[in-house]
Amino acid sequence: MKTITTNLACGNCVYWNSIEDSTGECRRHAPQTIAFEVDDELKFESMFPVTGSDDWCGDFSRQKPESQPVDF
Repeated sequence: MKTITTNLACGNCVYWNSIEDSTGECRRHAPQTIAFEVDDELKFESMFPVTGSDDWCGDFSRQKPESQPVDF
C-alpha cells in the first residue's frame, strides 16, 4: 500500500509547489487564514497548507509531463 500512496503523493500533484527538498505548499484551494497571539496582540496571516512531498489527500491530480523537444 505504501507504493500506491507514494505515487499519489503531494510531490507528484499538479497543485503542489515545492519550497524545500521535501516540503511544499498545497495550492489546491485558497490560502487559509490563521490567527495567533503575539505580545498580547492578535495577529492574522494567510498561507497555503504546508505538506511533505510524500503526504497525500483525496484531491490529488497528477502533474502532466513536460513536453520534450524533438530532434529530427
